[in-house]
Amino acid sequence: MVKREAKVLIPVGFGLNCERETENAFIEAGAEKVKKIHINDIIENNNIIKKYNIIAFIGGFSFGDHVSAGKVLANKLKYRLKKEIESFVKKQNLIIGICNGFQMLVKMGLLPLSENKFFKQEATLIENKCEHYYDGWVKLKINKESPSIFTKNMEYIELPVRHGEGRIKFLNEDILNRLIDHNQIVLQYVDKNNNVTDKFPENPNGSIRGIAGICDKTGHIFGLMPHPEAYINPYMYPNWKHIERKSYGDGYQIFKNCVDYIKKR
Repeated sequence: MVKREAKVLIPVGFGLNCERETENAFIEAGAEKVKKIHINDIIENNNIIKKYNIIAFIGGFSFGDHVSAGKVLANKLKYRLKKEIESFVKKQNLIIGICNGFQMLVKMGLLPLSENKFFKQEATLIENKCEHYYDGWVKLKINKESPSIFTKNMEYIELPVRHGEGRIKFLNEDILNRLIDHNQIVLQYVDKNNNVTDKFPENPNGSIRGIAGICDKTGHIFGLMPHPEAYINPYMYPNWKHIERKSYGDGYQIFKNCVDYIKKR
């Protein structure tokens, strides 16, 4: 079997950040090529996307979160790279959206894709129920039945969150029910007893059913509010001296699963 190279594109610019942490995460996970390219350059040369098999939409505050978080960037990409992004997805390549990247994917209509209709918005991410920006660590339960490529063989993880608009809201209840039926709810906030919760601060935004991350039906597109790139090294955990020593931080396996899938498929 011939192994394929994992080639990662990280779009940058317009108030986005975390690009270096995300780049490092993919390099640590074994990606052969990781490239940070400004969004305008990608738009001007739309053949760039064809050279990659993973796109990572990173966190930050794109366009200052004006209108709503991720909305302006979603429209910019939707109307300038629509054909290229749809083609990328249909080739069973992988897309991950972290925090602002998740907000953007939802508002672009690439998640949850419950009806398999590209660029049809079915949900949004609104202001945290606590009514303020929250920065802290959360515990997450992973749905083992989910088709998500990114979370295979994972059960519980801890990751940092830092956002003001992370509460998911669906266009109607039928969309939520379809997500449940197809196991597209990938990550859920849990309390100290590992029970899914809507209570603050374990659930920092009050998201329904504790939703912290979702995927499309194929598991090739994944969006989450917590930051896996911020916990690649075990020493990145604030209480690292008092926990069992690990080789990697909890976020590492998400990137490793992503890279391994591309190499082995």
